[in-house]
This record gives sequence, structure tokens and C-alpha cells, in this order.
Amino acid sequence: MLRNWLLSLFVNSIVLLVVAGYFDSFYLDGVGAALLASFILSIMNVIVKPILILLTLPVTIMTLGLFLIVINAMTLMMTQALMGDWFVIDSFGSALLAAIVISLLNMAIQKLIIEPLQQRK
Repeated sequence: MLRNWLLSLFVNSIVLLVVAGYFDSFYLDGVGAALLASFILSIMNVIVKPILILLTLPVTIMTLGLFLIVINAMTLMMTQALMGDWFVIDSFGSALLAAIVISLLNMAIQKLIIEPLQQRK
């Protein structure tokens, strides 16, 4: 369980660095900042995200779950607010686009790399 969480932190850090490399409006200060952002984001996903999902459940149902992308962008913005100058997202639109790209990259890495490695054991 701990190994899976650490692997998730590592993969998420790499994904955050990739997104920061491609978007000028998404800035990370380095690998250490990416690891810290990944850690804070995982805490946000465990504590804050379920509360936001519960509070916005009617909107999420009406949009057939697409509002979850907005919630992911909100957690990204909260993370960057906690980190200060180490992690900067210029606008909510940038956070929304980054949330989509991060979700897609995480899903691709999970399906193409992590799951096949876990099945070989």
C-alpha cells in the first residue's frame, strides 16, 4: 500500500514536471517542488476533494461528471496557493487545461506502464 502511494507520488511528480515544461502559464521551481506539489495534491485529493464533490454533487450529476475536471483544477489552484512561488499557475483556465492533461497522462501511465508491471509479478 505504501509502495503504491510512493509510486503514485513519483509518477504524479513527473507528470507535473512534464506539464510545467509544456505550458508557460504553469511553473514549477524544480524536482523538489514537483515532489512537494505531488504530496500536497495527494493530501488534497484525500481530504478536500471528497468534500468538494459532495458539495457540488447536483452540478456534477447534471454535467454527467464533467464538473470533476473543475474540481481537479480547484485542487491544483489550492496546491499552488499553499506552495507560493515554488508552484505558480497563472489563471484558472490554465489550471483547467493542466487538470485535463494531468488526468490523461496519469491514466496513460497507469494503463501502459504500471498495470503491466504489476501483472508480471
